[in-house]
Amino acid sequence: MIDYLKIIHKYIPPDTPLYRNYIIHVTLTTAKALEVARRLGLDDASIEFIEEAAMLHDIGVCKVSSEHIGSKGEQPYIAHGHLGREILETEGLPKHALVAERHNGVGITKAEIIAKNLPVPHRDMVPVTLEEKIIAYADNFYTKVPEYVFKPYSIPRIKDRLAYFNDDAPAIWQKWHEQFS
Repeated sequence: MIDYLKIIHKYIPPDTPLYRNYIIHVTLTTAKALEVARRLGLDDASIEFIEEAAMLHDIGVCKVSSEHIGSKGEQPYIAHGHLGREILETEGLPKHALVAERHNGVGITKAEIIAKNLPVPHRDMVPVTLEEKIIAYADNFYTKVPEYVFKPYSIPRIKDRLAYFNDDAPAIWQKWHEQFS
């Protein structure tokens, strides 16, 4: 098991507002993802990976600008996925890095990135493995916004939020929900 708290503390100091919001969010997301993994009967190696990757999936927020969550970086929030990938690759965690890049919503395709002129690399950033899908699924239940950090989103709210970005996303997420619950 990797020491994910050591990595988190390296990039997000524990005495910051960002840390308080981050650690609650990733802990709740991790608990949800592990619940799904155990329900599906995944093996110990997959469960360990899900714990590590879910705790690290949002590490890129340390480089974005988001007043709501206490992040004082310079990049736009949408970039936190690929920035997290860069961080985790630097830490020698290439599989964890892919989770960080691919976890947003139900993923972002290269076509969406180009069509919406998003400030991220032009490549597909869509969950591929079962573990990636489980973490992305669980992540949609929780926010990092302090006022709502402990309250999971309802299924209708999740679908509404996803539809705002992509017309196909609610159906993809619903398929995951049927598979994982």
